[in-house]
Amino acid sequence: MKRKALVAAARAAAEHAYAPYSRFRVGAAAVMDTPEGELVATGANVENASYGLTICAERVALASLFQMLPAGATPRVIQVAIACIDAPEDASDEARVPCGACRQWLAELAPEAIYYVDGVARDLALPDLLPLAFQLKRKPRSQRARARVEPGASRSRHSAASSKSV
Repeated sequence: MKRKALVAAARAAAEHAYAPYSRFRVGAAAVMDTPEGELVATGANVENASYGLTICAERVALASLFQMLPAGATPRVIQVAIACIDAPEDASDEARVPCGACRQWLAELAPEAIYYVDGVARDLALPDLLPLAFQLKRKPRSQRARARVEPGASRSRHSAASSKSV
């Protein structure tokens, strides 16, 4: 998808944001490559009075991609656009890019994507947003072993200490 069209989709998504506390509406549009062609999901930030429960536009868009796929499949995200429609025109690039939590989501779910940030002139790659991103090496499902806990083992260390009277 063309940069201009994807940024426009992110800007349109931002119009649906619920941001009564920060008054900083953000929209995101993510493009997934499928055998049938490209699919786009958009998202907007939704704030909560308990700030930790707020969800960002980027995470809404990425999570929406999973609903477009068969269960258990992971989307192949090729482009992501982010638009902060309430950012002042003279805002720095740092004021326009995703937050740290969203960058970590992008590192895991869209590591090869091209990123377009409204108001930032150049296209970005993940290392531009999150150098030295935290990553865990995942084993294929067939190689994952479930941890076995012997009956009573998980409490044994704590049981002795907690059963003593003081």
